[in-house]
Amino acid sequence: MISLLREKLLEVLKAVAPLILTVCLLQFTLVHAPFELFARFLVGSVLAIVGMWLLFVGIDLGVLPMGRYIGAALPKKGSILLIMGVAFAIGFATTIPEPDVLVLSDQVDTASGGGISGTTVMYAIALGVAAMTAIAMVRIVLGWPLRYLLTASYLLALALAAFAPPQFVSLAFDGGSVTTGVLSAPVIIAIAIGVSSVLAGRSAVSDGFGIVGFASIGPIIAILAMGLLR
Repeated sequence: MISLLREKLLEVLKAVAPLILTVCLLQFTLVHAPFELFARFLVGSVLAIVGMWLLFVGIDLGVLPMGRYIGAALPKKGSILLIMGVAFAIGFATTIPEPDVLVLSDQVDTASGGGISGTTVMYAIALGVAAMTAIAMVRIVLGWPLRYLLTASYLLALALAAFAPPQFVSLAFDGGSVTTGVLSAPVIIAIAIGVSSVLAGRSAVSDGFGIVGFASIGPIIAILAMGLLR
């Protein structure tokens, strides 16, 4: 346990240190923000480090092992519908609390002055991830080639982007990028690896990975469709 805490703390510090050093360099050379604002940045950075540290420890300690166990148990039930249902629920449940998704939805409300509902965008992103996660799990079970699904999905997204309002096109692709966060990505990958690990003749690398990239297309399609329906 101690080694895990130390390892994750070092990972967080390595990830956050460049940002903190860059802001400090800008503060003392170019920006010269008010001391109160700079102090709030430093306090916020410390809180972010502690929060990320605890989050990563919790994910490695219990979330990932449980995800792999759930993934390995599902094929034994012999029901594709069950696999799809669980994958949909997991995809939805892990996307709603994703920090990047919450930040984006809040920024949408602010930037649009309430013209585009951040809550609606958040649920559209979650539904898109959930739907694509369910399809991706079926792909693993049935052995569908990922390249064909990716091609068809991006062609659909590009077709929708040609007709959707411009503000929804830019929002859609940001919506796709924020789904690959610290909570949803590890859980979805863990379940996919668990599913592929109990299927004969399957590779955990070729089948278990790629699912997050595929799932991130769902929010793009969902937000573009939302723009067309407004």
